[in-house]
Amino acid sequence: MMGKLVGFLLLLIVIIQPVSPAQAVSLWVDDAPSANLFNDRRARAVGDIITIVISEASSASRLGNAANSKTASAKLGAGVGLFTFIDPVSGDASDSFKTQGSISNINRVTGRLTVMVTEIKPNGLMAIAGTQTIKQNADEQKITITGIVRPEDITPDNKVLSSNVADAQLKIEGKGPLTRKQRQGVLTQIFNFLF
Repeated sequence: MMGKLVGFLLLLIVIIQPVSPAQAVSLWVDDAPSANLFNDRRARAVGDIITIVISEASSASRLGNAANSKTASAKLGAGVGLFTFIDPVSGDASDSFKTQGSISNINRVTGRLTVMVTEIKPNGLMAIAGTQTIKQNADEQKITITGIVRPEDITPDNKVLSSNVADAQLKIEGKGPLTRKQRQGVLTQIFNFLF
């Protein structure tokens, strides 16, 4: 009887004692930038970055021909009557000009450049600008691109083709010993200017 009473009291203590809820730690972090599986990571605000895939090719050719020819002839007969002292006179003049020329120019630029959104226009278009500088030994090459991007032209992996950048300005500048060697000397430039 005493054993049943002790068992009943222990059971009552277990039932009355508050049960603490189980603690679980999740691997999911709600405040992480990529917390939302459906979050669109495309640039949409000032300060966001976009990768511009540069693939530009341009070619221009021109062929020009010009020809001009002019001939003039004048003839004056001998004088008659009171003017018999005038001898017959004749003259011919000829002028000819001909020129030919051709120009051919082909440019190709490929690469990738990550730029920053600098402004959101009232119509939703994004102004972008970015610079990449590559220095190798003493030579430096600087690539700069600016322009306007439509949000719908940004791919899901946050890239834009350079052909989709409006008002695009792509500049490639270099400086260093190699660049200096590709320029004419000062005396040659003066000589070419004078002659």
